[in-house]
Amino acid sequence: MASKSFNAFAMAQAQFDKVAELLGLDPATRDMLRNPMREYHFSLPVRMDDGSFRVFRGYRVQHNDARGPGKGGIRFHPQETVDTVRALSMWMTWKCAVVNIPLGGSKGGVVCDPHHLSMREQENLCRAWVRAVARDVGPVLDVPAPDVMTSSQHMLWMLDEFERIHGGKYPGFITGKPVGMGGSLGRTEATGYGVVFTIREALKELNLRAQDTLASVQGFGNVAQYAIELYRQLGGTVVCVSCWDQEAQEAVSFRNQKGIELDQLRKITDRFGGIDRKKAASLGLEVLPGDVWLEQEVDILIPAALENSITADNVNTISRRVKLIAEGANGPTTPDADHVLKERGVFVIPDFLANAGGVTCSYLEQVQSNMNYFWEKDEVLSKLDVMMTSAFLDVLKVSRNRKLPMRDSAYVIAVERVARACHDRGWV
Repeated sequence: MASKSFNAFAMAQAQFDKVAELLGLDPATRDMLRNPMREYHFSLPVRMDDGSFRVFRGYRVQHNDARGPGKGGIRFHPQETVDTVRALSMWMTWKCAVVNIPLGGSKGGVVCDPHHLSMREQENLCRAWVRAVARDVGPVLDVPAPDVMTSSQHMLWMLDEFERIHGGKYPGFITGKPVGMGGSLGRTEATGYGVVFTIREALKELNLRAQDTLASVQGFGNVAQYAIELYRQLGGTVVCVSCWDQEAQEAVSFRNQKGIELDQLRKITDRFGGIDRKKAASLGLEVLPGDVWLEQEVDILIPAALENSITADNVNTISRRVKLIAEGANGPTTPDADHVLKERGVFVIPDFLANAGGVTCSYLEQVQSNMNYFWEKDEVLSKLDVMMTSAFLDVLKVSRNRKLPMRDSAYVIAVERVARACHDRGWV
């Protein structure tokens, strides 16, 4: 999570302001797009297992829905803040626009630590969140999904509560559902695979072969695991991964210079992506401080954990060998660090392009749910590949033509599309 001195929303607004200047947006359009259209803050009273009540703080922020219903995950995190949720909702708007799917941007969160809640308490919390916002979300308004420390089970509880309230079946209300309950095949792999689809295309641009490259990955959750899986299938080698050690309350890195064995690590990983230190050491992995992943002599860095990971304080520890950074996480690189990377000529695939595989597959799940239809896994992943590759090539074309970094090019495409939708609707 972002530190107290770091404001994710201020960073998101600064990124937008830069692009608004590039595009010459009028003041009203700038004002509309740099702030959320709607915000919901609510207190969630939950009965705990011991019979007592505890009140949690919850949020839903709807940044912009000019291009379609809002779309964005719900995260459970003890350090959640409304400014983080605001930033993520804005990034969701640009993410949906850059991959050209007809959705807007939203985000939700609850200040809690699910590690310290029983499954029944988590269920009560999910249902309380839906009750608080049930009139303001839905298949044609705003469609939630899983995010940090939420799962398909949480989504199913939320769907059930929404359907109880509205008295019908609305599988398109939420995505990331279990496959047997209206979820999409391929959704589990989608974000991580999407990251690697963009890496594959970037390597072509850099005249590199995947089998000649080494990578280091921050995080070992769902996104990181499937990015590692597909990257290794392309022939690449991952030499270092990091994760959060819940017991020690600190990040930790694991390194094997000959290459990480993904299946071995998965066997010693908990459901939150935490790797067992002792078991990792017994497998021959070096156990190192959490920031070591960033300092590796590799060609590719994949920050796939939380925001604000690459900053002015640590960007100069990145090896000169690094040619490509694919942002699997949301907002992992601060603007001042981004400037340093640009000066060094590092090819950065920005977060809202690189990790858009998740929302793209969520859109495919939403379409299936609304049609009461079902696609096979290969078809879903094939559609995902086509959409991610097309989005990457669109951004690359603008980058070449306007001589802009990939992040600026992606923003130009996304902001232009959303601004045009707002204008065409007569909002500004």
